[in-house]
Amino acid sequence: MFREVCVCLALCALMLPGVAGANGDDLAAKKVALGEAIFFDTDLSLPRGQSCASCHEPAVGFSELDGSLPVSQGAILSRFGNRGAQSVSYAMFAPPLHYDPTMRPGIMEGMYIGGLFWDGRADTLEEQAKQPFLNPLEMHNPDAKTVVLTVRGAAYHGLFEEVFGPISLKEIDAAYDQIAQALGAYMRSPEVNPFSSKFDYFLAGVVELSEAELRGYALFTGKARCFNCHPAQSTVAGVPPLFTNFGHQNLGVPRRTDLPYYDLPPALNPQGHDYIDYGLGEHLRGIGVAEDLAAKEDGKFKIPTLRNVGVTAPYVHNGVHLTLYDVVNFNNTRDEPWADWPPAEVPRNVHRHPMPMPGTFGRLGLTAQEVDDIVTFLHTLTDGYDPLSQP
Repeated sequence: MFREVCVCLALCALMLPGVAGANGDDLAAKKVALGEAIFFDTDLSLPRGQSCASCHEPAVGFSELDGSLPVSQGAILSRFGNRGAQSVSYAMFAPPLHYDPTMRPGIMEGMYIGGLFWDGRADTLEEQAKQPFLNPLEMHNPDAKTVVLTVRGAAYHGLFEEVFGPISLKEIDAAYDQIAQALGAYMRSPEVNPFSSKFDYFLAGVVELSEAELRGYALFTGKARCFNCHPAQSTVAGVPPLFTNFGHQNLGVPRRTDLPYYDLPPALNPQGHDYIDYGLGEHLRGIGVAEDLAAKEDGKFKIPTLRNVGVTAPYVHNGVHLTLYDVVNFNNTRDEPWADWPPAEVPRNVHRHPMPMPGTFGRLGLTAQEVDDIVTFLHTLTDGYDPLSQP
């Protein structure tokens, strides 16, 4: 029975909307293989040595492998970004960034939904894929031409021409777009979006959760109200639970005082140690949104999926929370005076219940055991679970 269910789950993943190669088309499958080759190519940085996988390692849910770093390190080892790399697993399901006026439990006003990166600045996987190559704090290529010429000399250049045509690597701008298309195809593949966690097998009726996991699940969907931002039910399109509503919120996350980004030279960080990350608000200013509207989004960041959260430490955009227990306990006690949390990096727009009261975010009233149980449940969301190896 286990084997049949494993096959069934794999087939479900292949049938997900937007997964390249899902229809068995040979060209689409080659496009995914090309995207995978590009994703793991360590020659596509300057200096060479950093690939997409350097910050999106499959073994840790396609996120940062080195959990000791608060934010991502660049191809130039003395350079660091201002934020940690998010997992690209399940990013394919994020809609383009848009404002949704819908009122939700605990959110009495509308909010921005969607986009990729912590600030929602890319609307598609292809748009997202182009940015790290040219970021001086990441892969550090000076221009698209450098990337395309490297791909032109790569061992997989023949596969590129099979997918996009025999002269596809001649025209720089078009080839750069096609590199992004191949990466997008790979990031939509079942390898990156496997839905293979213990929780998925539990939903399929293959395995049972432990008592602690069940207690955590009940708290997650009940007293702790995690489901308000991290829904645990399948989508209307029948996609298994994604554990995010793709919204943006300011949770009052404290500043991390030891970010290596603060020490970069002025050409890379003009504000030095005075730098404040305004998140979505800053992105909206950059695309011309009026100041009064952009200011309402200061300090807000993308609500991430909780899939694979057990292996993607540290947490939140600046890595200030080192463990899952820290994250859950912050959500539990942020507004309790005795908890003595540091102040929010961006104090305006912090998500709070309009009337301070027990049982709301920041004063959930969870015991230490209940926090532990929620953490135990969150570990059931890690992909790669093998029910055949369990007693």
